[in-house]
Formats: sequence, C-alpha cells, structure tokens
Amino acid sequence: LGIRDSIMIAHSFNGKEFGPAQNIHGATYTVDVEFITAELEERLNWVIDIGEASNILSEILLKYNYKNLDDIFPNTNTTTEFMCQVINNELCNHLKEKSFKGKVKVTLHESHKAWASY
Repeated sequence: LGIRDSIMIAHSFNGKEFGPAQNIHGATYTVDVEFITAELEERLNWVIDIGEASNILSEILLKYNYKNLDDIFPNTNTTTEFMCQVINNELCNHLKEKSFKGKVKVTLHESHKAWASY
C-alpha cells in the first residue's frame, strides 16, 4: 500500500562539495511511503488503514513543513538521503506503537530527476 504527502523546507549545506547549495535554498519534497506485508490482515483485507497511515505521516511532516532545517538540525547536512532516513525512523517508531508488523519504504523526491529511499 502506498501513500503520498509533501513538505516545503529551507536549508543549506556545509562543504565545498555542495557548490551553490551551500547557500540557503528551498525545496519541495514529495514523500512516498510504501507499507509492505507478507499477507493482508485477515479480517479487514488490508495492509494498514490508509487514513491512519496518512495521519501519522502528516503528523511527522508537520515538524518540518515550512521550516528551516538548519534550525532543527544544526551543523548537519540535511540532504535528501538524511531526511529520508529521519522520516523513515520516525514513521517506524509510530508504527511500533500501532503493532504494524510489515516493512516500510520511504522515498523522498527532491525533484523529478532525483530522490532517495530508505
């Protein structure tokens, strides 16, 4: 099962390797989440409640939407890969509380040309 949301952030990077991205800039990320299980839940024939999954993701993303990630993660290069890992970890922590027994794959799309999955 897959769900999608998006966030708008600002950030900058440290290191000459990042070229002009060392300056503050914005990004709009599309966030895709796949919930993977070996079998459907027997009685309900679903992987997870879509509404509940969407609400959990929205709650996680709210912390970052319209924020400068430099303020939230000081002295950290908040690359697409890093943010994908952060979102995945937070989502997995929420799902443990809900007894979700499958796997989760988060894909963070930086653009139509670049994305990261974790």
